[in-house]
Amino acid sequence: MRLFIAEKPSLARALIAVLPKPHKKNDGYTETGNGDIVTWCIGHLLEQAEPQFYNPEFKKWSVDHLPIIPDEWKLVAKTKTKKQLSVVKKLIKQADQLVNVGDPDREGQILVDEVINFCGVSKAKNAKTLRCLISDLNPSAVKKSVNSLQKNSDFIPLATSALARARADWLYGINMTRLCTLQGQKSGYQGVLSIGRVQTPVLGLVVHRDMEIENFVSKPFYEVLATLKTNDDECYEAKWKPSKACEPYMDEDNHVVSKKLVETVVEKITNKEGVVADVKETIKKQAPPLPYSLSALQIDASKRFGMSAQNVLDTCQELYERFQLITYPRSDSRHLPKEHLKEVNLVTNAIKSNHNALGEAVDNANLNLKSRAWDDSKVTAHHAIIPTSKTLNMSNLSSFQTNIYELIARQYLIQFYSDFEYQEKQIDTKISGGLFVTKQKEVISQGWKVLFPAKLANNKNSDNDFSAKKLPNVKINELVQCINAQLIEKQTSPPKYFNDASLLSAMTGIARYVQDSSIKKIMRETDGLGTEATRAGIIELLFKRQFLKRNGKEIRATDVGKELITGLPEKMVVPDMTAHWESQLESINQREMTYNNFMQPLTIQLNQLVQNVQSIDFQALKGKGKSSFKPRTKRKSTQSRRPIKK
Repeated sequence: MRLFIAEKPSLARALIAVLPKPHKKNDGYTETGNGDIVTWCIGHLLEQAEPQFYNPEFKKWSVDHLPIIPDEWKLVAKTKTKKQLSVVKKLIKQADQLVNVGDPDREGQILVDEVINFCGVSKAKNAKTLRCLISDLNPSAVKKSVNSLQKNSDFIPLATSALARARADWLYGINMTRLCTLQGQKSGYQGVLSIGRVQTPVLGLVVHRDMEIENFVSKPFYEVLATLKTNDDECYEAKWKPSKACEPYMDEDNHVVSKKLVETVVEKITNKEGVVADVKETIKKQAPPLPYSLSALQIDASKRFGMSAQNVLDTCQELYERFQLITYPRSDSRHLPKEHLKEVNLVTNAIKSNHNALGEAVDNANLNLKSRAWDDSKVTAHHAIIPTSKTLNMSNLSSFQTNIYELIARQYLIQFYSDFEYQEKQIDTKISGGLFVTKQKEVISQGWKVLFPAKLANNKNSDNDFSAKKLPNVKINELVQCINAQLIEKQTSPPKYFNDASLLSAMTGIARYVQDSSIKKIMRETDGLGTEATRAGIIELLFKRQFLKRNGKEIRATDVGKELITGLPEKMVVPDMTAHWESQLESINQREMTYNNFMQPLTIQLNQLVQNVQSIDFQALKGKGKSSFKPRTKRKSTQSRRPIKK
């Protein structure tokens, strides 16, 4: 008997639908016509054991116990799903061959593997276990996955990476949360000071941005704009470009801060003759943006519809599991396998049927075009989020679901449109020894941008820099007259408060905030802070902990969040450490690092952090927090399907 173990019931239903009939439904599993059996997990059936499982004394939170580092790691059955675990365990023992049908990511791999290992499967049976990767729940795609089973042993590095991540997060979260909470309690704070390797640096980003804005002092800076007239009475404007000799009068952002210097420039060029020093004309092309990863979709949906990251993820899960309208949503990839080119007609026809407003976009698409999105070398366990070939009466969808489907479908369709083309023209003019630069962009062909009307283009490379008015056709050495010179005074602006889109963007592009240059280089090539599956949950957790608050669309730190970050050692609140961890976890997945080489230095570092934090007090939090503080003995994060406390 061959046993398919799906990550969740919805995945099991999609699998059962393509397996031979008749189907016999049982309690917790289904038998198919060819003797195969399909059973399912309900997310994680197992969870990391709590500290008191290793030692009953650990039930009481005490600094004397820290750091808590298990000698032998234990998993325990989750209370709510013990019945289903029993069903799966019994079937695993009866099966001749097992098939892991977890979601195609790190968490999906370990979720099923840990159940198989927990049930004491023999080495021989483990070696025969297969892996089924399903990223599209439509029958044709599921059938293809069932017919393309791989060796589960090929995914051992992915599972090892997931195991290391789970245990490292447990060690860091349990020990640091207990220690900070106890230190806070000593200082008069009544509440849990939750710490996680991802959540704390994310809070740090917000706190540091808030403080930067709070301490910002606006300063004036100055520019010169010259109006130049050609011999044909055509006019154009040119902006002064300060020379190297002006650097002593400029700030770190290259703004001129000396008004006297700028006034002198204005005086020197007014009504003076100038000469065209250089004319550059360049044709440039802009390829269509790639299909969406989850983070890219969350950022666009936040900008367009004001949706939170969690709202986008929940909506995607519905479109994927319930309606089968999109492929697997928790993807960090923006590329597609070339195999998908065979389904282009089916997918585009489905888009036209499902969404009337995109019908013309489908009709005008050139399905023979192949954008850079199709690249097998950049597709691993999963590919970009795209529409499926499923057709549906869209009136059954909510406005959020319709909006997200439209975003995904439009992003897919632009892969079959030509590049956006424009001409970039620059005129360099010399006046009284100074250089004045004029730049202009002129649209040649809209290409894929025809699918983004003005109201949709605000997050698709703004066209504000493009002008309908053409620059005059001047030539090098042509003389011009400066008929007006204008001193323009501006003020430096503080950075903007984070919102959902910019915070997600900061998490995915975390290299900008990493201080260690060696880690910064590594992080430019990795996925950033957190994973596609966890980022939304991490942000929501910080709101739940009351470390973050919303002010309209802005995300700001609360007083408690600010005091927590400013009280902790810097290494705990900047992303360097967790960025380093993420790069090492990826190295495990790529077989470049072992589990032990990751975990051993981590436990040494944990001992050092415990010593450092023991000397910290949180006096600024005195009197804050809930009035009835009781240390929790069970973390909520381990109760959920995917732990979000990191």
